[in-house]
Amino acid sequence: MDTRRLPHLVELDRLGSMRAVAEALGTSTSVVSQQIAALGREVGAPLVEPDGRRVRLTPAGRRLAEHGRGILTAVDAARADLDPAAEPAGRVRVAGFASAVRRSLMPIVADAAVRHPALRLTVLEHEPAEALALLEADAVDLALVYDYDLAPAAPLPATLRAGRRLWETRWGLGVPDEGSVPDGPTTSAEVLAAYAGRTWIGNSRNTADEEVLRLLASRAGFELRITHEADSLDLVDDLVVAGLGVGLLPLERPARPGVRVLDLPDPPVRLRARPVVRRGRESWPPLAAVLRALG
Repeated sequence: MDTRRLPHLVELDRLGSMRAVAEALGTSTSVVSQQIAALGREVGAPLVEPDGRRVRLTPAGRRLAEHGRGILTAVDAARADLDPAAEPAGRVRVAGFASAVRRSLMPIVADAAVRHPALRLTVLEHEPAEALALLEADAVDLALVYDYDLAPAAPLPATLRAGRRLWETRWGLGVPDEGSVPDGPTTSAEVLAAYAGRTWIGNSRNTADEEVLRLLASRAGFELRITHEADSLDLVDDLVVAGLGVGLLPLERPARPGVRVLDLPDPPVRLRARPVVRRGRESWPPLAAVLRALG
């Protein structure tokens, strides 16, 4: 059924004559008659019947006119909702890793609530692979993901598109604060080599940390032994303090007592955060508002 024909039927139900409908829609009575007849053929039932010199709606015509009002209202609402110039309204589902949620998303929540009262955010904490899988399945609208410059992420599927980088941060090697550090290491590989005999901590939900560590260990000429995996930075701290291993930690994050984060100077280890959306969705007003706020 071509919904573009519905206004002719709805207006006939409201105004009662083909001539009045033609005047209201800026067309001719013959066009009104043709559109209603075509609509009747599409639904398989006559919609009008003679009533003296005029016509009136059949029971099927009246019923379809009732549905038509609701359909046309829904179409208008959908157009307004998808209009890039429309006021953002609706729920934006965001899946992202914890640091991005804290650093990028949380600061914009209060402002977004003031600027766009009808906009709602749903936050799901997920590592990049998990967030991208949800985005591909259309279970979320926005993924906040990361990779390392030393372990670049695989190319995105054709259905997804990455936005510009949100921020990047340097990472170092978290080790027990034992009052001494390796003397004058000039490369990241030399820093790792000083702890070659230790056990190592990887990420339980993302392989990128392990890829970076193995790359640097290979340059240092040893094979590291990952015995622990943790998703929480606080848990990495606990494992380091307990002497159970060493692993990557952000340099800019305040170190807890008992932990020292050593600089990895050459090559530096940089974590890069970026937003990812489904192609073609960027202009949806609620999502566009969130992307603008993220910068």
